[in-house]
Amino acid sequence: MTNSIPELELADGILVTGSNTTEAHPLIATRIYRAVERGAKLIVVDPREVQLASLATLYLQPRPGTDVAWLNGMMYVIITEGLMDEAFVRERTEGFEALKQVVLQYTPERVEQITGIPAADLVAAARMYAQAERGSIVYAMGITQHTTGTDNVMSCANLAMLTGNVGREGTGVNPLRGQNNVQGACDVGCLPNVYPGYQVVTNEAVRDKFRKAWGNVPANAGVGLTMTQMVDAIEEGRLRALYIMGENPVLADADAEHLRQALSKLDFLVVQDIFPTETAELAHVLLPGASFAEKEGTVTATDRRIQLVRKAIEPVGQSRADWEIICELGRRFGSTGFEYRSPAEVMDEIASLTPIYGGVTHARLEALGGLQWPCPTTDHPGTRYLHKDRFSRGIGHFVPVQFVEADESPDEEYPFLLTTGRVMHLWHTGSMTRRSEKLHQEVPEGYVEINPEDATRLGIGKSGFVRITSRRGAIETRAWITKRVPPGVVFAPFHFPEAAANVLTNAALDPVAQIPEYKVCAVHLERMAAPRPPEGSAEGGG
Repeated sequence: MTNSIPELELADGILVTGSNTTEAHPLIATRIYRAVERGAKLIVVDPREVQLASLATLYLQPRPGTDVAWLNGMMYVIITEGLMDEAFVRERTEGFEALKQVVLQYTPERVEQITGIPAADLVAAARMYAQAERGSIVYAMGITQHTTGTDNVMSCANLAMLTGNVGREGTGVNPLRGQNNVQGACDVGCLPNVYPGYQVVTNEAVRDKFRKAWGNVPANAGVGLTMTQMVDAIEEGRLRALYIMGENPVLADADAEHLRQALSKLDFLVVQDIFPTETAELAHVLLPGASFAEKEGTVTATDRRIQLVRKAIEPVGQSRADWEIICELGRRFGSTGFEYRSPAEVMDEIASLTPIYGGVTHARLEALGGLQWPCPTTDHPGTRYLHKDRFSRGIGHFVPVQFVEADESPDEEYPFLLTTGRVMHLWHTGSMTRRSEKLHQEVPEGYVEINPEDATRLGIGKSGFVRITSRRGAIETRAWITKRVPPGVVFAPFHFPEAAANVLTNAALDPVAQIPEYKVCAVHLERMAAPRPPEGSAEGGG
């Protein structure tokens, strides 16, 4: 996020897209509620009429996978009606003319043909956002989990810069992370192409810095593999062992059955977790990690806020904190550098090698309650919002983007579009939340949302069961007939192993970010005369 979560309350205009904020990020949603109560205009753009849409000043319902088109369409209106921030564009950006040439191809009428958004509504949304004194864009995985996810994000950045909504309080481009501490994991090097602090692994000066600190960095270290690339490497015999910590990809990743088959081919699979999961069932070794309440350390929130986690109880049974397990393994491998005595010492090393974390210590976090990076020195107060006065690259760069269709489109065999997401009462793959009887009662089983027109045509009655088939697999689940989804689109949450939506989803990748296209795939629906008993559902599954 360029800005901070509390700043959402200061915005005059908020554009939320690809985010079911009230269910997936309910505490952040309360900030949006407060802004609206204060008089802010709220625009919600989502293929599914999410709960937040009921609060919106304006709700737009595009066809899934058409985000670049309507974002370009908004910019068309802003440019042609003279609503852009000309001073900001002139003084702080480059590449505007190239952007303009592309954007002017997306008239509201053409955008309506592509997306289904009425031209008049698109014009109203563009005016509403551009005329806000402080406009904030909020998005989540409904924007990123596409083969065009990078293009979608670039388009959001283009829109914010075009209206001067960057580098000021209450503005910005603000992605909401999918899980707690995803931001922190990325910050400290859990990506295949960067060291901690997003320092590029192929840069020789960076390699030399870490070689001096660690002593074991290869001279020609290259970029590693993403999870989706690992699957290909397993099948090609290039990857024979894998260590998975705190993740359940058999349920969470696209084309899940294909991934399960790949993991089964490994010579050696280690899973480190706090509960047995569908992925753990495949493991040769299961290491018992400690829960959040059993360990010390930090988490970094979606708005770059680093916070201290304090241990409430000692680890139960033979479980151990993740850092302790990793250090023990490192020592047994004969490696040096794993002699930390506490998480505070780990943070001290991170600070010494990572400029954006340079001023972060456990003592400061304890005293201040948290710090937002970049925080380069121990007397720095942290940074509430980015790009004040200048961008990190100096001048903001417009990146013109043309609309490209999703990897799969409906056809005669697979006439529906499936999109996936989450529900409020369950967390990710349910390995914890589905063990709670109270939460299980709230959402006891998987389901698929179907528009009433489609349900009538297919003969699907209320609470009936359907079989959903894609080019990758099939699931059987209960139908929820609702106008939240438009005709031709169905929605399924992915939390349920007995109706695993990611058996269906498309593993086609964004060529830049290597993210699978979870949010759009073509499926076939058929009514089931009677449900088949789901396997292993009595206890709530993974």
